Amino acid sequence: MRLPVVAIIGRPNVGKSTLVNRLGGQRDAIVHDEPGVTRDRTYRPSYLQDRDFMVVDTGGLVFDDETEFLPLIRQQVMTALNEASAAIMVVDGQTGLTAADREIADWLRHQTVPVLLAVNKCESETEGLAQAAEFWQLGIGEPFPISSIHGNGTGELLDALLPYLPAVEETSEDKEINVAIVGRPNVGKSSLLNALVGENRAIVSPISGTTRDTIDMVVRRQDQTYRLIDTAGIRKKKHIDYGVEFFSINRAFKAIRRADVVLLVIDALDGVTEQDQKLANRIEEEGRACVMVVNKWDAVEKDSHTIYEHEAELKQRLYFIEWAPAIFVSAMTGQRVEKILDLVDTAAAEHQRRVSTSTINEVLEEALRWHTPPTTRQGKQGKIYYGTQVTSQPPTIALFVNDPKRFNENYRRYIERQFREQLGFSGTPLKLLWRGKKTREVERQGANRAVRV
Repeated sequence: MRLPVVAIIGRPNVGKSTLVNRLGGQRDAIVHDEPGVTRDRTYRPSYLQDRDFMVVDTGGLVFDDETEFLPLIRQQVMTALNEASAAIMVVDGQTGLTAADREIADWLRHQTVPVLLAVNKCESETEGLAQAAEFWQLGIGEPFPISSIHGNGTGELLDALLPYLPAVEETSEDKEINVAIVGRPNVGKSSLLNALVGENRAIVSPISGTTRDTIDMVVRRQDQTYRLIDTAGIRKKKHIDYGVEFFSINRAFKAIRRADVVLLVIDALDGVTEQDQKLANRIEEEGRACVMVVNKWDAVEKDSHTIYEHEAELKQRLYFIEWAPAIFVSAMTGQRVEKILDLVDTAAAEHQRRVSTSTINEVLEEALRWHTPPTTRQGKQGKIYYGTQVTSQPPTIALFVNDPKRFNENYRRYIERQFREQLGFSGTPLKLLWRGKKTREVERQGANRAVRV
């Protein structure tokens, strides 16, 4: 189901992102008192009466090629217009009509998409109409005085928007797979997003820190839909200033949390860094499925041993996500990029997978036959009675034992390794809960107290 798109357009710092947050009913777009914070296109779902639609935030539009980012931003705005059913041009009612507003309005008149004019920052109901009246001069229709912060006037604006939103028929589709693309700055995340989507969906620049917002893009391949989430590059805390970058990093961590599968992008030239390790640890702690994407593989000088050396480094330095498959790609040339989504499909399926209790206990029986549990110095041996899967996403197996303290880390890793060798679970963390008699007794008493209450 493809929803109609409404593009929000205007010069920098007129409150476009605030209006997007208002229409989307959430605070996902980064808002900061600094021009040029939004650079890429970011999409938010919204609805009006019986119509669902997507509202797309765009970078501040300036017709000046002296600054590097401005032509790229203009390209993003043009792409948003091409897919939009309607556009809303946002101007600043407190600043008044500017030459930049006139230039944008002249440009929009040459486009085919219908345009509504929103005069933002009209917090005063008495002065709002007077502030908006000046913008009749733009010649693109009635100016609607609104306040994106307080919501004043947005109802009238949306009523005018309704005729341009076509009704969408519901179709049965598979569940979307949320895929977050994370990594250090300048490892090629936006280039990878563009390669996966097949169009210039996000701004790509050699200057680190270009992506500040999280960017959602819905891609459909065969019968499966993917929501690709590009994120700002994540640096060490000591290198982060409070402000836009601070909120960008928080958005990236939230993207990991809401993802089904995380693509951890690693620079093949730099190798695995300390920051990559911290990101991998964060992914494992959040219980997300993961695929390691080693980018810029085309720039690496290779011989017959190169790929094996890199794989060994990944396993050694990212041992806590050794269950995550690795793929060596080049986002610039497209080398092996098409295979990434195959790994995503597998990781997502394994992340949601459930295994029957009988199968789990067959694996346990075989594991115990080959390697019995350790014995303490006092001669007491650990016993595993049975196991059962209690949840998925990630798969979590409860093992009921006589005393969890009798099972050291080596044996616990052995049991996990047996589950992975026999059952797979490629691309997803696997959690084992070691439940002793005392633990079960406490849980049973808690349940009895809850029943009596």
